Amino acid sequence: MLNVARAALENFHDVTADDDGALTFAHGGVLCVVQGLELEEGLPVLNLTCVVAWDLPVETDVPTRVAMGAGEGLFGTPRVIRGEKGWDVTLRYAFPAVGLDEKAMGTLLMLVVGNASTLRAELTGA
Repeated sequence: MLNVARAALENFHDVTADDDGALTFAHGGVLCVVQGLELEEGLPVLNLTCVVAWDLPVETDVPTRVAMGAGEGLFGTPRVIRGEKGWDVTLRYAFPAVGLDEKAMGTLLMLVVGNASTLRAELTGA
């Protein structure tokens, strides 16, 4: 399933496969990683984590903006964490990957990554 994800992503991005099999790439300033795992026998899942923004000023109310729907999309769950230097925002999406061909996988992954990019643009003004 990671092979299908890699082939799908390579239609849009430069993708690096890490030693553990994870796939990393960047989209519009958003750093992303795709990891595969088997939740239960016969249930392989892909997890896409996007680092949307980091070190956003603590004076801005990032948690409220995210909670009120900044970058709202159908795919992915945003999370806001207060880091040492400011607000850090990630977006995660996990889904069963069995049976998805390269085109369907690419569509799904790009929907999530597009949502992450929209959220980044809204939070950073970029």
